[in-house]
Amino acid sequence: MQLTHHTSKFKKRSFPIILVCDHVSNAPNIGSLFRTADAFGIEKLILCGDHISLGRRMTKTSRATEKTMPFELQKDSLHVVTKLRASNYRIIALEITSNSQALHQFDLNISQPIALIIGDENFGIRKELLELSDAVVHVEMFGKNSSMNVVQAASITLYEFTRQFL
Repeated sequence: MQLTHHTSKFKKRSFPIILVCDHVSNAPNIGSLFRTADAFGIEKLILCGDHISLGRRMTKTSRATEKTMPFELQKDSLHVVTKLRASNYRIIALEITSNSQALHQFDLNISQPIALIIGDENFGIRKELLELSDAVVHVEMFGKNSSMNVVQAASITLYEFTRQFL
């Protein structure tokens, strides 16, 4: 028998992880990020940028998780990340760079809370944020493409991070 969210045996958990979205502006992606953040029990979702829409297209995808998932709308992700760093969060960027580390080889070090930065659907994470990061990780891929949807990459990363907290 297939279980529903009312009958599943999943134990409710919460993890000291904040997902910082740097100019992620596609409404269906934002809705999916709410669902992903809720599914992995993270602390908060922070949406940064000028053109963030929480309209009908977002809520259709979020399936009402925006009503229960803590979130903030902020203009400046650089300011947000600087404040999180000052509050003892370990800053980790999800981006493929010349010095990024494969996610499956990354030791999270769960002794401090985590701020995971994800970037713009087309341009990724800005250089200034990468420079503020304590670590940069990427999801290893084996096909011809060198990128994946921001929500899919965030989901894979949050799975691995929450697994390491268990």
